[in-house]
Amino acid sequence: MLKGFGARLKALFGGARGDERFFEELEDFLIEGDLGGQLAMSISDEVQARVKEGRLKETSDYQALVKRLLGEKLTTMDCTVSKRELTLFLVLGVNGVGKTTSIAKLAAYYQRRGHTVLLAAADTFRAAAADQLEIHARRLGCRIVRQASGSDPGSVVFDAITSAQARGEDLILVDTAGRMHNKENLLKELAKIDKIIKGRGIDEAHYKKLIVLDSTTGQNQVSQAELFDKAIGLDGLILSKYDSLAKGGALVQIGDRLSIPVAFVGTGEGYGDIHPFDKDEFLDALVGLTH
Repeated sequence: MLKGFGARLKALFGGARGDERFFEELEDFLIEGDLGGQLAMSISDEVQARVKEGRLKETSDYQALVKRLLGEKLTTMDCTVSKRELTLFLVLGVNGVGKTTSIAKLAAYYQRRGHTVLLAAADTFRAAAADQLEIHARRLGCRIVRQASGSDPGSVVFDAITSAQARGEDLILVDTAGRMHNKENLLKELAKIDKIIKGRGIDEAHYKKLIVLDSTTGQNQVSQAELFDKAIGLDGLILSKYDSLAKGGALVQIGDRLSIPVAFVGTGEGYGDIHPFDKDEFLDALVGLTH
């Protein structure tokens, strides 16, 4: 049976500890867990310093220390949506990460909490993306704004905001293009959408730019977050396709490098399989403290 990252880290701490080889193994293991070389080295050094002080005795002591060190790099985004003022989530991410599915799950999540949700199909370059979003809208019973394939994405966003404001809706979830073969055009397009949103009177407190990252892609998550953050500035992360075997260390590395908080974690295929990020639960799984 495959063992998750946390179980294997726990096993490492349960073996022979304190010699040079152990710390080399720990560093290598943390790098393998997508924490990146610099962060892995600093954590290994900190563990080594505590061992020399004689402060780490049991396996759980090692786990608790690593959990605390990793926890210092992670923050959680407040996912509360107002019922008095329109909120907009601009959902970003490269093709294939589960972006459109994550949007549908978010719609279901906020509907369950009594919010009215409007979907905006601003990925106009892939007709299939708008069709997929429309199927979700129909199943969920929420409205969708879309235009013909190849339309200006900014126009879709403009229409969605105008429509939601007229109807007094609570939340707009905007699906965006995720083409990576031409970064320059993609980033220009996002900057234009960003300008339209701000121009329609949605203030910073009610406008969040969220990137969907596939938990199975490891280091790619870091480069994707860096690209979009540089282009438009990110407010939060959504981790898709997460399960007990996922390593998850890239989230910590992103927090360390970019200070972007984590908003939601998607764990399955159903509309209910998305949850606000629980930092404690995530870190427990990452270091093997879950039972």
